[in-house]
Amino acid sequence: MNKTKSTVLNMTTGNPTSLIIKFSIPMLLGNLFQQLYNLVDSIVVGQFVGPNALAAIGATGSATFMFFALCNGIGSGGGIITSQYFGKGDAKEVKTCITNTAYIMSVFPMIIGFTAFMLSKPLLTLLETPEEIFPDSLAYMRIMCVGIMFISLYNFSAAMLRALGDSRTPLYFLIFSCILNTILDVIFVYGLNMSVVGAGVATVISQFVSGVTCLIYAIKRNEYFKIEKSDLKFNKDITFRIIKIGIPLSLQFSLIAISCMALQKVVNGFGPTAMAAFTATSRIEQLIHQPYQTLSAALSTFTGQNFGAGKNERVVSGFHKGAKIMVVFSLAMLPVMQFFGDNIIRIFVSDAPVVEMGAHALRITSYFYVCLGAIYIIRGVLNGLGDAFFALLNGIVEVIGRFAVPVILTGIATIGVWGIWWSVGIVWSMAGLSAVVRYRQYLKKLGVKKELKALPSPQSNLITAKAVK
Repeated sequence: MNKTKSTVLNMTTGNPTSLIIKFSIPMLLGNLFQQLYNLVDSIVVGQFVGPNALAAIGATGSATFMFFALCNGIGSGGGIITSQYFGKGDAKEVKTCITNTAYIMSVFPMIIGFTAFMLSKPLLTLLETPEEIFPDSLAYMRIMCVGIMFISLYNFSAAMLRALGDSRTPLYFLIFSCILNTILDVIFVYGLNMSVVGAGVATVISQFVSGVTCLIYAIKRNEYFKIEKSDLKFNKDITFRIIKIGIPLSLQFSLIAISCMALQKVVNGFGPTAMAAFTATSRIEQLIHQPYQTLSAALSTFTGQNFGAGKNERVVSGFHKGAKIMVVFSLAMLPVMQFFGDNIIRIFVSDAPVVEMGAHALRITSYFYVCLGAIYIIRGVLNGLGDAFFALLNGIVEVIGRFAVPVILTGIATIGVWGIWWSVGIVWSMAGLSAVVRYRQYLKKLGVKKELKALPSPQSNLITAKAVK
């Protein structure tokens, strides 16, 4: 096998568990390194500037995620179609998918980035961002909006490579750019006293470097990126399929982001201490999301390739293996958050009230990790099958939950500020249950009669959590 084929992984044959793990480990490391961008920003700003600066970065999180999500959904749609053609063994169409996704991703992020920049101030105002952190929040958000087109470059390259079963190449360049981001953060924030502006600039530069280098390497080493003139032709049918899947994914992610903004508005109403605690717990939960997100991406590629190859029973088998891995991880993380939450929060900030609030918040949300995991693994399978409806349904459920539940719970005097984090877990449960229902419906469409046995109910997970506590 020549070097250009060495990074491609065919997941239509072989043991599903070993294939999923083989794909997941490099991607998990890559996702963790990618999260380090935000973590490093938060740690450097929180330790060298202060809690208000940390809160300023946190106040922009859900808004910037909404705009990033609009771009990432299109890239994910292209990856799903690419994986299906790869499983089918159609190299010509794989290349056509890559080029047509590139066309879309060349224009879409610029439009979204410009729109996001113009809407930054109104959005932060709508979220009732406190006056003392508003200028820093606005500056950070606008920098991230300018960087959307650069960040999307990496996401496009990574989505195409992962569709081909290559989860290693994106990792290599993320490690390099994460190291670069750390160095630049210290230089800009601490050395040059640029505060949150320096953190934003460091993140954009680092992600741009990872995107460019990853794409160049892929073109040189991966046979499917060796595009010929005939592959550059615009294909209306494939572009339509990419958009048909990508738009619902974009809407799903955006709806989730909108729901997070609704929650952020509730958080802002409790002042800087709650905002700093929420920022710290959100950063930690982003790390918790990574194994689930990795499994989701692995199952999406596994499902897409096997569905393209017509191996539906193998699709279900892969889901069950992934579900077991998810449950083990969820139960392992529960005691960590219950007993060591305060130590984890201190990584971000040393302010005693923030640490106390953040530690208790982690104990609350850890009860619901299995529900969160269920969302991700089922989403991965359904995305791989090209189920656009579920993406939209899942987003709608989260919007309804995050708009209503936090307001209700925080309005109860005996719950108060803790309703912020209880609402997070309840919304995960709502979305998880909707995912289970949709998965069962889709089994019938596939003609597969295996039952869903790998997931415990949310109630059983909560009972287990309380027993641990």
